[in-house]
Formats: sequence, C-alpha cells, structure tokens
Amino acid sequence: MTDSLTISQSDENDSRKTSILNLYSIDEEDIKNIRAFGKIIVPKLDQFLELFYQWLKTQPEFEEFFPEDEVDTHVLDGQRAYWNNFFEHEIDNEYIEERSHIGETHARIGLPLSVYFAAMNRSLGIITVDLYDHSLSSDEYLASVRAMTKLVHLDTGVVVETYTRMTGEAISAQSRTLMEMSTPVTQIWEGVLLLPIVGIVDSKRAHEIMNATLKKIAETQARAFIMDISGVAVVDTAVANYLIKVTKATRLMGCECTISGVSPAIAQTIVELGIDVGKVKTTATMQDALSDAFNRLDLKFGGEE
Repeated sequence: MTDSLTISQSDENDSRKTSILNLYSIDEEDIKNIRAFGKIIVPKLDQFLELFYQWLKTQPEFEEFFPEDEVDTHVLDGQRAYWNNFFEHEIDNEYIEERSHIGETHARIGLPLSVYFAAMNRSLGIITVDLYDHSLSSDEYLASVRAMTKLVHLDTGVVVETYTRMTGEAISAQSRTLMEMSTPVTQIWEGVLLLPIVGIVDSKRAHEIMNATLKKIAETQARAFIMDISGVAVVDTAVANYLIKVTKATRLMGCECTISGVSPAIAQTIVELGIDVGKVKTTATMQDALSDAFNRLDLKFGGEE
C-alpha cells in the first residue's frame, strides 16, 4: 500500500511538473541553457546582490520595508538561495513550492506586485547585461536569455497566483468579520432580541442577517425579535422581500418579528411597489416595537412578569 501511494504521489508530482513546464514552453534545451548561463552568474551572486540593492535603495518602497536603511543577512541569504535554485535546482514540486512560499511572504508583508515585477525585471537586467562576461556565442547568449525569461515568467506566475489567492482569502476574512459586525443580533431583555440594520442590504447581507438571527433565536429561545430598519439606505422590492423572508423564518421558530423604523417614505415606497407585507408586524419607532414586545410577553422593566 505504501509503495503504491508513493508511486501515485510521484506520478502526480511529475504530472504537475510537466504541466507547468508546458505552460511556459520550457523544454530540456531551455534548462540546459539556463544551467550554462548559471555557471557565469552563480560565482558572481555577491556582485548581483550589491547591484540589486543599489537599485532597490533608490525606490520609495525601500524605506517602508527596510526602515533601518540596511538589508539583514537573512534577506541576503534568501536572495542568494533563490538565484542558486533558479540556475541549479531541478524544476520540480519542491521548486514550485518555494516560489509559492515567496508569494505568501510578499502577501503577508503587503509588498505590491508592481514592486515585485520591477524587481524581477531589474534582476534579469543585471544578470543578462551587467554581469555577463560575453563568453558565449551570440546564438548561445540569445537562447539563454530566452530560456531565463521563460523561467522568470514561471516564477512570477506562481508568485502572483499565490499572492492573489492569499489576498483574496484575507479580503474574504475581512468581509466575513465586517458582515458579522454589521449584523449584531443582541438580547436586550429576557426573550427579546434586537437587530438595528444600517446601510445597504443585498442578497449576501440578507443571508447573513437570516443566519445570525436564527442562530441567536436558537441560542436564547427568544420569543420576540425587533429588526430596526431606520438606518437602511434604500428599501426596494428586493430589500423588502429579504426582510419578509426573515420575519417568516423567525415565526417558524416560534419567535414573533417586528420591523421597526418604518418611515413614511419607506411605507410609501412599499405601497407603490405593490409589495405584499402579509402578516408582517411593523412600527414607526423602535420604542413602539419594544413596548409591543413587552406587552405581548407580559414583561416589565426590572425583570418582573
């Protein structure tokens, strides 16, 4: 079983390697040319780093990411390892994962992709112009430059894909947090919940309102739920239907919903749109909704029934 699994994973890695090499049209001849050029550049990596950081220090982003006006040994070692791998490492799953890790690092520190692109462009210029010793024939040189450009594009593609994925995940997490903050269903009294809604209600937010409300009702066994819409920017057919669905869902859980904050303008809009509010209970103010909930549940301030 173990041998079979190992073979399967090996086949999968080989397939991934073949796929990404084909995507960037990198063949064995390209790899051979990269290795040949690497024999010229790898011994000069200290010179490369000196020239690269001379350029980087002229960029406005340098002070943001290197506030002490210096580059520490860890960063230099990382750069040196990157270019060593570029010229000497087999382009396999490990190589791709290392490039992916670079994308993760850049995403975490917030380095703009435009800066990364510029840095890779400058690096390629240093390698192919500043440090080149003219030891190859014209055809060999051109073939090597084309091959290295392909590999730089592969590296950049992996970095950008990872960067984009992580940025998307961060934005989604922030959106979820903001959505949770925008649907603060609160128990204001024994058996009474309140949700003040502010801003725009779309399908996604309506879904979150529904989930947050039903979850809170299940937790508290509330019998009255007040949804105040005095802060809602626009009430159209879609918004009204969302709100009606919430009231119906709460009723199924044994909790009566009241929509408060219905202004004359909102009432007129609902009538003009011909929206059937059915058995939905509404009030003009939150105070009216609270008074109704307390009377209906036979509650009194002070917690005495």
